[in-house]
Amino acid sequence: MDTSQFWLNNINMTVFSERLKSLREERGLTQTRLAELLVADPRVYNRWERGTATPQLDTVVKIAHILQVSIDELAGIKEPVSVPLVHNPKLRTLLNDVDSLTDEDQQALIILMDSLLKRSKINRVMAA
Repeated sequence: MDTSQFWLNNINMTVFSERLKSLREERGLTQTRLAELLVADPRVYNRWERGTATPQLDTVVKIAHILQVSIDELAGIKEPVSVPLVHNPKLRTLLNDVDSLTDEDQQALIILMDSLLKRSKINRVMAA
């Protein structure tokens, strides 16, 4: 038996599926969106949350990365430490690199982000 199968056979899949759903919802992701981020079929993802199918270990690692938890937290072995402030994994990765920008580039990024957020707020008000 390979290591990944040993690991998956030794965790409680009911706890895993419940934790998967809980963490996904805490992060404001739909099943479809998380499946897209994983490049997985949404129907297959749904089976993981229902506990009727088991993802491969490499997929479990991807899920943990996207949800910003350890595999132990995802498997229910440990309690999750915190909820990430930024839910989009690509944006979160980019934000981790912002400190490497010059002060001038960081200021330009602040102006751009502020403009986008203001436009979004105006669009919501206009749509209401």
